[in-house]
Amino acid sequence: MSRADLGKDPSQVSAMFDQVAARYDRTNNVLSVGNAPLWRAATTKAIHPVPGERILDVAAGTGTSSASLARSGASIVAADFSPGMIEVGRRRQAHVPNLVFVEADATKLPFDDESFDAVTISFGLRNVNDPKAALREFLRVAKPGGRLVVCEFSHPPRGLVRKGYGVYSKHVMPRLVKLSSSNDTAYDYLNESIEAWPDQRTLAAWIREAGWGEVEWRDLTLGVVALHRAVKPAPAVE
Repeated sequence: MSRADLGKDPSQVSAMFDQVAARYDRTNNVLSVGNAPLWRAATTKAIHPVPGERILDVAAGTGTSSASLARSGASIVAADFSPGMIEVGRRRQAHVPNLVFVEADATKLPFDDESFDAVTISFGLRNVNDPKAALREFLRVAKPGGRLVVCEFSHPPRGLVRKGYGVYSKHVMPRLVKLSSSNDTAYDYLNESIEAWPDQRTLAAWIREAGWGEVEWRDLTLGVVALHRAVKPAPAVE
């Protein structure tokens, strides 16, 4: 199998990511034109990890973002449903003492209720077959007052930027993928999934519907990427 389709069957998407795991980080850096580290830094800052906290990084892939969070001294659980990604991640991040990898489905997390101080997902929510269910699962495993940070590709609000990004996605990105990826056809799916993903306001509405409060977002790179944040409401005092 070379790629998944927009039906996002979990087994197909997992197999596709297994195939691209070895060169995934390098390809992302190329396709983002060097912006990937900036997006990761912005996400880490938004999560604001502190020593003693337990943080869940969903769709963690090879653990690059998880390792960034772990430098704070917080305990990080890197969850992903691709065994290939986890294998590469465990090898690359073996030197990080407070980071563990767990194979997990974002819609059926194998963790107890209210067990994390923060939950985050970067460039993975759009690959989940039921993102609304995943947002509810994130709420379940977060402690009251726990934080949610979602970093995901989005839709540039300015027409000129949107048009330029469209040209890049359709004509430039496929050529870069052929040069840097171990499976260039898999990135056809990733590009299509970005185009099909809802805009910033719609995702914010989904997060609220899942039960999160204090929902807000800000654009990165002129809206090519959006960073959504929210907080799990504390139980009402009777």
